[in-house]
Amino acid sequence: MQEEHEALKIAALMEVSGVKFGTSGARGLVGAMTDRVCYAYTCAFLQYLDQQGELEPGARVAVAGDHRSSTPRIMAAVVQAVRALGFDPVNCGHIPSPAVALYGIEQGMPSIMVTGSHIPDDRNGIKFNKASGEILKIDEQGIRKQQVSLRLAMFTPEGAFTAPPALPSLDEQAYRNYVQRYLGFFPAHSLRGRRIGLYEHSSVASRALLEILEGLGAEVLRLGYSDTFVPVDTEAVRPEDRELAKSWSGEHGLDALVSTDGDGDRPLIGDENGEWLRGDVAGILCARYLGARHLATPVSCNSAVEKCGWFQKVDRTRIGSPYVIEAMSNLLAGGGQRVVGYEANGGFLTADPLEQNGHVLAALPTRDAVIVILAVLMLSGEQGVSVSGLLQRLPARYTGSDRLKAFPGEVSRHHIGLLNSGDLEQDRLAIESLFGDRFGRVAHLDDTDGLRITFENDEVIHLRPSGNAPELRCYTEADSDRRAREMIQSCLELLERWR
Repeated sequence: MQEEHEALKIAALMEVSGVKFGTSGARGLVGAMTDRVCYAYTCAFLQYLDQQGELEPGARVAVAGDHRSSTPRIMAAVVQAVRALGFDPVNCGHIPSPAVALYGIEQGMPSIMVTGSHIPDDRNGIKFNKASGEILKIDEQGIRKQQVSLRLAMFTPEGAFTAPPALPSLDEQAYRNYVQRYLGFFPAHSLRGRRIGLYEHSSVASRALLEILEGLGAEVLRLGYSDTFVPVDTEAVRPEDRELAKSWSGEHGLDALVSTDGDGDRPLIGDENGEWLRGDVAGILCARYLGARHLATPVSCNSAVEKCGWFQKVDRTRIGSPYVIEAMSNLLAGGGQRVVGYEANGGFLTADPLEQNGHVLAALPTRDAVIVILAVLMLSGEQGVSVSGLLQRLPARYTGSDRLKAFPGEVSRHHIGLLNSGDLEQDRLAIESLFGDRFGRVAHLDDTDGLRITFENDEVIHLRPSGNAPELRCYTEADSDRRAREMIQSCLELLERWR
């Protein structure tokens, strides 16, 4: 008896399921990310790579995940799809996103990370990497165009497997290679005498961070572990995490406090006073330590990167690692050297090998948190100043960010569109009618991604619908931290009128 099959068009499945590509990977509500949906997306990814001639028969595919409650189930769906298409899944376990991507690059194979990054536990996602690194927007288009065939008998009417698959045995090599990447690059004992707090929460990077920091000689205090998922967002740090950082620093006499988001591709670094550094500021410091010459960063990031004068060229991009990667590739193609990139969330990317202290750091063109944490600590030691002292050596530009939750993207886009119609005079009047009493007259508009408004007093408001969740993101920039935070609060109060 011939088995019945179902032909699924991925573009249609995205609309029906609500699981879509955001700024980095496919994401959606856990209830929508059924076994059937995750299986289909993985089949589409591998089918696309096969069509591009990037997969040999029986090729290995690395699979890893974060610590969300739904991740093991989704990893199993991904593994089942890899097997169904005749490829060999490698279970790398629960390791950071950059660790599995690095392993794929080293081994010349695609890799898949199950993670929702920083968003709440009721959501999850899948990040797809080619053997060369992250998929780009053109690859997303290719995946979206795929049609896959599913055996109907594999799934219940609700989309669950009728016979849940098992994961292959754990392979620790990806984890070991990631840890050795940093122990082999940074000078031995370079963190000796430093007292570092490690805010573990539910980050999948905590194990690696502990081993690396202790391996470089630091005294590490493990803090705040959670066996349930904590949605740490490095662009909008929760008030409770701000209070924890201050209390821990005061109680334990820390030189620094470090952490990451859920999948370890966005860093959190607190100074000796328990003040979290902004991700885009940490990115500047990391690029400085690594001796970067050419740099790509989204339009939302702090303008101190241009004002400091440390870099030969800075390219501004849309928000999302695929755009940063594309810009880094263009810089390399144009003869750029020591090319790096970073995002407002602090995630750092390297486009070409970097040599320092007689050691070479291989390129890793995907967001990483550990490199930023280590580079900031190293720069602090080399310059003989505290982490807060490093900030004093930057131009006085401060950024803030927050968001309105439960704010549908179509609503955000509609209202932002009313401020960005293309008629410059009309748009200025509309913006000033909303913001003018608090921020003054408009000097410049930038719609590279969302709408970035620069006022005549050089203060900035940047509005953008989130690519990962139903949220309206708001970024500000000013000459003082207090003013940047005041602007965020004031801006969100005004934007509440759009609900």
